Amino acid sequence: MLPEEKLDLILRRHEELSHRLMDGASGQEFAKLSRELADLDGAAGAIRNWQQARRNLADARAMLADSSLDKDMKALAELEVEETEEKIESLEQKLRILLLPKDAADEGGAILEIRAGTGGDEAALFAGDLFRMYSNYAADHGWKVELMSASEGTAGGFKEIIASVEGRGVFARLKFESGVHRVQRVPDTETQGRIHTSAATVAVLPEAQDVDIEINEADLKIDTMRAQGAGGQHVNKTDSAVRITHIPTNTIVFVQDERSQHKNKARALALLRARLYDEQRQKLDAERAQDRKSQVGSGDRSERIRTYNFPQGRVSDHRINLTLYKLDKVITGEALDEIIDPLITEHQAALLAEAEG
Repeated sequence: MLPEEKLDLILRRHEELSHRLMDGASGQEFAKLSRELADLDGAAGAIRNWQQARRNLADARAMLADSSLDKDMKALAELEVEETEEKIESLEQKLRILLLPKDAADEGGAILEIRAGTGGDEAALFAGDLFRMYSNYAADHGWKVELMSASEGTAGGFKEIIASVEGRGVFARLKFESGVHRVQRVPDTETQGRIHTSAATVAVLPEAQDVDIEINEADLKIDTMRAQGAGGQHVNKTDSAVRITHIPTNTIVFVQDERSQHKNKARALALLRARLYDEQRQKLDAERAQDRKSQVGSGDRSERIRTYNFPQGRVSDHRINLTLYKLDKVITGEALDEIIDPLITEHQAALLAEAEG
């Protein structure tokens, strides 16, 4: 049975938030109320649909109990009862999932970090492939990708690339991508046709807002310097690169992508905030994980989560034993949802089992 008192509270809170926003709110209060309202939208809609379906079922059953009903009308009423019962069952399952404890970061954006691992030039090329995959996936979902920092590989691709991904629900869909991605393929430079194995590490950090984590300016050491690497004469003339050290945690971020020092500082602060917020979340997750019987992966960045086998056209996600023979569509981002959706479903099933156990 669903907790009807809790459902009523959600509807009342949804209505209250709507009125408060219409009456006028500004600054941080408006942002906070808007986020809470957006979080409740899906549940409020599902609750109203569920309540309407229950009313429809009661009406259909009342009609069925009418002794004056002719044969054809009785058959219609029986069909209505059957279909509505199925609809209610489906809505109740949806509501159970919507009522699961929310990850506060799910609705927001994310910081995507991809680093080449073992495999030299081939690993850097693979890191570039992964960045294009996520960029295409983001474009398909109407999200905005903005480069924050990049270090190119000697033969192409990236030794490291960091970007922000802006949009609603970004973190919810990308958070299970963190981990080691392995590729098996024949490099262009391989004359013997041998398959090489290399890897890249992906980290997806929730984009922290000011309300999520506070940073004391006194705890920061900010250095400016000339940008490094390729970039023409410009890099030799302006101190546009920014390095920020968070002294209490010794967390260091470095951004040099923009020519504007001001923009690089803003991006470096966003990246620092995301890393500190992620550290905070990782600690909490580790504590909670001790009490869990199962979960989708450990969340450990060193965990090998997926293999992309080019000779066989195969992608395997090792956490849920899922294999797809459509690597060409996954690596372009077109079929990435076919991996992400089962990962989310598995995670929700684990949470439901935990809640009901």
